Amino acid sequence: MENSISELVERLGSDEDGVRKMAVFKLQSSIGDPSFADIFIAEGGLVRLRYLILHATGNTLAYSLTSFARLLEVDKGWDFVDQEVVERVVELIVTHPLVNILRGAMSILVSIVSHPHAGDDIMQTGSFGSRALKPAIAIYPQFLEMLVSRLSSADHALCANALQLINSLMRDSVTNDTDLEWPKFIQRLQDMGVIRAVYSLMQGSAMQDHIHPLIEFQYLTKVLLRKWRDIALDLEKPEHRRALKGIYVASSLERSRDKGAETGEDVRRSKRHDPEKWRRLGFETESPVMQFECTGFLGLMDLADYVKNNQDEFQKIILEQSTRPADQRCPIARASLSVTCILYDYFEVDRSEIEDIKTSLLIDSRLNVESLFQPLLLHWTRLHVAGLHAFFRLWKTTGAEIEDYDKIVELVRVLLESIVGRAPRTKDVQDVEEDIINFDYRRLRELQMELMELTYEDAWGQHLRTMRGELYHEALQFVKEQRIRSLLRGGWFPNEDDLDLELASKKSSWRYIQLSHNRRFLHFGDFDHRQEVSPQVDVLPNKIDLSIVSSVVSNVSKLSDEYFPSAMKTPPHNNPSMKITIHGLPDYTARTKGSTQDASHYSRQLSKSLPGECILLNLHPQSPSLASEWLDGLLMLLNQQPITAETSKLIELISDYGLKIRLLNVRFDDLALVSETPGVPSREGLDNDFYYDVFGGP
Repeated sequence: MENSISELVERLGSDEDGVRKMAVFKLQSSIGDPSFADIFIAEGGLVRLRYLILHATGNTLAYSLTSFARLLEVDKGWDFVDQEVVERVVELIVTHPLVNILRGAMSILVSIVSHPHAGDDIMQTGSFGSRALKPAIAIYPQFLEMLVSRLSSADHALCANALQLINSLMRDSVTNDTDLEWPKFIQRLQDMGVIRAVYSLMQGSAMQDHIHPLIEFQYLTKVLLRKWRDIALDLEKPEHRRALKGIYVASSLERSRDKGAETGEDVRRSKRHDPEKWRRLGFETESPVMQFECTGFLGLMDLADYVKNNQDEFQKIILEQSTRPADQRCPIARASLSVTCILYDYFEVDRSEIEDIKTSLLIDSRLNVESLFQPLLLHWTRLHVAGLHAFFRLWKTTGAEIEDYDKIVELVRVLLESIVGRAPRTKDVQDVEEDIINFDYRRLRELQMELMELTYEDAWGQHLRTMRGELYHEALQFVKEQRIRSLLRGGWFPNEDDLDLELASKKSSWRYIQLSHNRRFLHFGDFDHRQEVSPQVDVLPNKIDLSIVSSVVSNVSKLSDEYFPSAMKTPPHNNPSMKITIHGLPDYTARTKGSTQDASHYSRQLSKSLPGECILLNLHPQSPSLASEWLDGLLMLLNQQPITAETSKLIELISDYGLKIRLLNVRFDDLALVSETPGVPSREGLDNDFYYDVFGGP
C-alpha cells in the first residue's frame, strides 16, 4: 500500500498534465480513508496537492479541490491551510464558471469556516472560521453576492454546497462575532436575497436534494430569532435607542413637519410636556422598555419594521384611536408585541432539535420531510404585519375594549395557527396573507372552541369523555321533553289518504291531534277547515290509547331533505310525500271511540299480534320541522330513540354548548388538579384555641 501511495505522490509531481490528472483523479476516491491520508501526508503528497490547488486548471484543479476537501473532512491537512490557499479558493468561487470546480472550492471553505467548533486552540490562530475569509473577501467583495446567486443554480449539488457554506458563515458569525458584527452580516445576506432564494428552494420540487442544508438554515433562522429575543432592550445601546425613537418620530410626523427643524432642547422640552407620549402609541405605561421583557429586541425589531413600512397607516390608526375613550383605544404597540409572541410560540423557536432531525433522516429515509419544513418562518416580518392587521380588524369589528384585550389576542392566535398551520409547503406567503385578510371572523369563535375542546381532551382524557356522556344524556332528556310538549300543544294536519277503517268514509279537510295531559292518549278530530283557535281536548271525539300502539313508522328521515330543501320553509299543501303512520292491534280499531277497555290485556298480547297489526292513524306533516317534532316525539313518548337528523343535530348542539360553557368556566390552571391531589393546608402558627359554629363557620 505504501509503495502504491508513493507512486501516486510521485505522479502528482509529474511534468505531464495527463499524468497528474489521472493521479489526482484516483486520489479523490481514496483520500477519505484516515490511514491512507496519514501515509499520503507522510510521503509528502500534501505539498504537491497544495501546489496543484494553487496552479492547476480544468479537471486537474477540480479533482485536487475535491481531494483536499475530503482530506479536511477527516480532520487532516490543516497545517497547509493558509491565507494563500483561502484567497485562491475564494477567487475560484467568484470568477470560475465550472460547476465541478465550484463544488470542491465551496466544500473546502465549509470545512475551514466550521473548524473553530472543533477546538479553542485553533480558534486562537485566526486562520479558521469566517475571520479567515475576511482578507480574501476584501480583495473579492462580490464573494457573498456570488455565493447567494449560486442558490439559484440548476445544479442541485452546487445549490446544496452554496447553502452549506452560507450556513457555516451564519453559524460562525452568530457564535464568534461581537454583538455589533453578526447583525450586520445577517442583514447583508438578507439584502442580497438569501431569504427569497432559500424560500424558493424549500418550495421547489427538488427539495430532497437539499434536505440537510435547508433544515439547518431553518434551524439557524430560529437561532437568530431566539438570539434577538434574548437581547434585552437597553436604551444605553445606540441601535436600541434609535429604533425606539424612530417609532415615536413616525407617530408624530405631521407635528414634525409643522414645526420644522427642532433643536435637541426643543425635543426634550416637548417630551416633558407630553404626559401620554408612549401610552398614545399603545404602551401600557410611560416606560416602554418594560413592555419588551418577553420579546426583547425581537419585539422592537418587529414593531419598528411595521412602522417603517406602514408609516401612513400607523399614523392614521393613532389619529383615529386618539378620538376614542381611553378604554376603547386599540393598543398598537402592545398588539405588535403580542403577535410577536404568538409567532414565537407557534414556530416553537425555543426548541433545538437539529441533531435529532438529522439523525431521524439518516435512520428513516421514509420520514415525511414535508412536516419538517416551515418555509413561512422565513417570512416572519410579513406574517407579523398580517397578524397585526388581523388584530386591528378584530378589535374594530368586535367593538373591543381594553378589558377584552386577552380575548382578541387568543382569537388572533387561533387565526394565525389555523391558517399558517394548514398551509401546505408549496403555498406562497402572499396567498397566506390573503387568507388571513379574507378569513370569516365569525367562524373564529367556533374554531377557538374546537381547539379548546381538543386541548382539554388531551389534558383531561377520560374525565372529559365522561362529562360529554353526561351532557349528551341531559340534552337527550331535554329534547325529549321539548318534543313531547309539542304533542301536548297539539297540531293541525291535512286529512289526506286516511286509511282509518272507521273514518275512511269521512273525508274532512283537516285533522287536529293533541296528546292528553296525562300523556296516555292521543285525541283527534276531523274538521272541514283549519280553525284559528285550536279545540279543547274534551271536544275531540276520538282517541288512541298509547299502550296499544305497536309501532310508529315514517318516511320523514329519508324524504325531508329530498322534498323540502332548507331554502323551502313551507312545502306545498298538497304534497303527500311525508307521512307518519301509527300502527296498533286490529281488534282495537273499533274501540278508538269512547273509553278504552282493558288496555293492559292488549298490551300483554302485543308481541303475539304484531304480524297482524293495522293502521290506527296517519299524519301528513307540512314541514320537516313539524315532522321531526311529531315523529320523534311519539317515539320518545314510547321510550324509543329518535331517528330524524334534525332531532339528532339539536341534541348534539345542546350537549356541545353545555360542554363549551363548562370549559369556559374552567381555568387551564385547574388541569393540574386532574392528576394531582390537593395538598393539605399547613397548620403552622395555629393552636388548639378555636371552635366551630355549625351555622356560622369557624
